[in-house]
Amino acid sequence: MKKIGKITIILFGMMAFYSCTNLNEIILDEYNATTVTDKQAADGILAPAYALLPSIYQHTNLFALTEISTDEAILPYRGGTDWGDNGIYLSLHRHQTTSTDPNVRNTWNLILQGISRSVTAINSLKVNKDPSANLYIAEARGMRAFYNLLMLDLFGIAFQKEDLGDVSTILRTDKAVDYIRTELLAIEPIVETTTGPGRITKGAVWGLLAKLHLNAAAYRDPYGATLNHTAADMDKVIEYTGKIISSGQYALSADYFAIFGNDNHTNKELIFAIDQRAELNGHNRMAYFSLANDQRPIPAYPAANGTDGPAITPDFYRSWVSAYGNVDPADADPRFYKRNVDPKVECVDGNSYNIDRGILRGQQYGLVYQSGAFVKCPDGKFKVGPLYNTRGKAPYPLVVHTETVNFTTAGSDYSTGYRVEKYEFSKKSSSGRNFGEADIVIIRLADAYLMRAEAKLRKSDATGALVDVNAVRAARTKSAPALTSIDLNTLLRERGFEFYWENQRRTDLIRFGKYEDSWTEKSSTDKNMRLFPIPQTAIDGASNLTGYLKQNPGY
Repeated sequence: MKKIGKITIILFGMMAFYSCTNLNEIILDEYNATTVTDKQAADGILAPAYALLPSIYQHTNLFALTEISTDEAILPYRGGTDWGDNGIYLSLHRHQTTSTDPNVRNTWNLILQGISRSVTAINSLKVNKDPSANLYIAEARGMRAFYNLLMLDLFGIAFQKEDLGDVSTILRTDKAVDYIRTELLAIEPIVETTTGPGRITKGAVWGLLAKLHLNAAAYRDPYGATLNHTAADMDKVIEYTGKIISSGQYALSADYFAIFGNDNHTNKELIFAIDQRAELNGHNRMAYFSLANDQRPIPAYPAANGTDGPAITPDFYRSWVSAYGNVDPADADPRFYKRNVDPKVECVDGNSYNIDRGILRGQQYGLVYQSGAFVKCPDGKFKVGPLYNTRGKAPYPLVVHTETVNFTTAGSDYSTGYRVEKYEFSKKSSSGRNFGEADIVIIRLADAYLMRAEAKLRKSDATGALVDVNAVRAARTKSAPALTSIDLNTLLRERGFEFYWENQRRTDLIRFGKYEDSWTEKSSTDKNMRLFPIPQTAIDGASNLTGYLKQNPGY
């Protein structure tokens, strides 16, 4: 036990782990190492391998890189000043990011720390005598593979490291793909089926393997003019997604927005997710990031408001319009919008109040806010009415979200752009903003269906692909109309409808050969931008190892 105490001293100060998993972290040092059981020590050793996920998936880290760099999200200088940040969000969107971008650097550092913590857990658990140690080693290997998959997807490299004292071997292209696949296959027989969605399970392993094979062409040849999606890779996608679908363990959610609600930890659509319930270590920035500054979703906390952050691009909105023609997408597709605030109802009970979800357009309604407090009706209920932009001086303009949003002065106004409220605001927070209890989705069942549909379609099985796509469309209580035909462009559009704001768009656009297309405020056709630059700080830090860490082409 003394050895365990020494090697786990690095856990000091890290977050408590997820209570549902019974992996409550024990902080070990030379003074208390003899007071804990092997099981408690194993729990404390594994916890840090998962603990950085909420930080990686924060709005200014992975989300910025995977969504604001695409045709789905845009973040201008609001009002000419807010969200300026030296132009980093404009550069991300325009594919002009540099190796000094702080969002790129922070995401790189967090993923690298995740790899390091996973290696630490693997090494430390090898000397633990509790029966759970073998399972925990497998989970730590799974997390190391997952972090490396993120690193490969974003930066084109993976780090192979088995011992804490080793210098990591940098892997690229085929070698990186083979390494990650081998690691996932090694743990598949060991990990359990019921410890998720907050931990690595068999379903998570199958989902990660499916994603690896689906994107393998881009990983093996990241700058290829045409990606070679091999039949062998597509067969593996069909195999692993089939295991998920046929397992009977998961179910498509009848309520689309329940997938992203505060009670989603038990939602059977989730396969692998970040457990961030309010009593733990989560955040709710995905809930308030896009909302108008004058939208205040929680009656208990008048100070909890939006940030006037990113909007969807007109290009992405037009994909919905073109799909449904004369029918408003809000009426045609349950994934587009869910009305919770009725403008005709002036007074509402605070306990049942929820703001609208999905893509928010036009005049916004919500709790009436004056002089630092919410206005109440004579019966004690909360008054609801049109929202006004109170950032400037009276008379205040209405908060009306417009389709047009761009980097011009007019297009960067506080109200411009349709907003997204996909994740629900936490009702257990101590301030309305500092915690989020909705698990952040990494893999869910709908993705298994649509990955399998894509693999079938790339193997010329359009009939089978259509069945899988329509299974997802029909699953919701208010179902989207069935498609009568399918091709790759339609399938990419369908993935946009299903997974917007879920960190999928950049990878999808690259795989479908669309990342060099033009969209609002972006015209770059440089294939080098498919990968992000390795942060200059990382290259400088490795300068004592000649030729070890080389910058990606184009930077």
